[in-house]
Amino acid sequence: MAGSVFDSPLFSKLFPTGEAGRLFTDAAEIRAMMLVEGTLAKVQGEMGIIPEDSAALIHRSSLEIQIDPGALAEATGQNGVSVPGLVAAFRKAMEAPEHAQFVHWGATSQDIIDTGLMLRLRQVLTLLTGDAQAVLKRLASLASAHAETPMAARTFGQYANVTSFGAQVAEWGNPLISLLEEFPGLRESCLMVSLSGATGTGVTYGPDAAKLRAKMADALRLGDPERSWHTDRTPVLRIADWLVRINGALAKLGEDVIAMSLSGIDEVNLDGGGASSTLPQKQNPVAASSLVALGHQARGLEATLKVASVHKHQRDGAAWFTEWLVLPQICLGAASALTVAKQVLDRLEPHIETVGDPLGLIHAETLSYALVAQMPRPEAQAVTKALCLEARETGTQLQDLIARDYPDLDKAAVFDPMQTMGHAPEAARAFVQRVKKL
Repeated sequence: MAGSVFDSPLFSKLFPTGEAGRLFTDAAEIRAMMLVEGTLAKVQGEMGIIPEDSAALIHRSSLEIQIDPGALAEATGQNGVSVPGLVAAFRKAMEAPEHAQFVHWGATSQDIIDTGLMLRLRQVLTLLTGDAQAVLKRLASLASAHAETPMAARTFGQYANVTSFGAQVAEWGNPLISLLEEFPGLRESCLMVSLSGATGTGVTYGPDAAKLRAKMADALRLGDPERSWHTDRTPVLRIADWLVRINGALAKLGEDVIAMSLSGIDEVNLDGGGASSTLPQKQNPVAASSLVALGHQARGLEATLKVASVHKHQRDGAAWFTEWLVLPQICLGAASALTVAKQVLDRLEPHIETVGDPLGLIHAETLSYALVAQMPRPEAQAVTKALCLEARETGTQLQDLIARDYPDLDKAAVFDPMQTMGHAPEAARAFVQRVKKL
């Protein structure tokens, strides 16, 4: 097995990452850091911090020169960061020492790496919001079509009362809408430039360090934090938490689809489900299981990221390295979950022939409230429990027992699923309207 399923040709269809996968490669990281180095030089040239002709050449070269990631491995292993090797390779490739000396002027490795990370995170988040909208579009279609399709609601795995498939779909989609509604604020407050020097003081950037940072942020279309965030990993933590909650919402979908496809329940069709190597009758809920597994992974990785977010002093190598180990996996896990969710929903349809057990006990709650018209509430509950017990012991339908004991009771108001779904259809339609407003 590969070190990561997201980099594995073998598992590429079980845990696909779509376009996001290309953003977490060595080449993508180097390209982002080169863009940061080139932009830094350009802005410094405009401010007169370095010669304008040097700045122009550095900026142009940053867009043209290709750096081999493998050539930086030795230096990265020795230094713990890739930037010293990258800068040396960049300067050499420029073949203009008099200008190349101004590459990385005043910067520290963390400025370049963290800013490059934010550029890639911006692209990832843009891709994922588009995928989330595609998932919601399919969910809205299902919710609209099945707003009044009755099905059993369950609590603690047991029949509870009647809901609709559309309302179930709304439960899957509403958390995603909330996440998309949060996204503009997340983008505004967390996607920010890092430019504060080795210890966060900005001393090597000179007296105009704050102005330089602001111009750098504007040039890269990132936010200006107006401070150093070398050891304050709040922006990274908030982005990671947003991604993990995507996984959590989709893991809920996966868990429910698995439960609804159980033998003997069969409430959904899984067209194209996974095959068994030996059992020809099987259609396994493979994609739904992937969603659950990705949710498990995401929560574990987030816990590690939170532990590593506490940095010693002004810089902390171990904490920073830990972030590198887990953050890409969190990003790719969310990308994979959204890609898989689209696959699940493209072939998911309800297959609901009945809303309850053969004895009709799913209507017990409605019955207990209907009996209140004839007796106090505690007595109505006691009578209903007794009738449910008799139904189980004798195998008699609850509706038949009611006809025997309370012939005047409005049976349709108690046993007709179309009258006992409460506001489930409205909940489904309200979800559809929320999606339309995005």
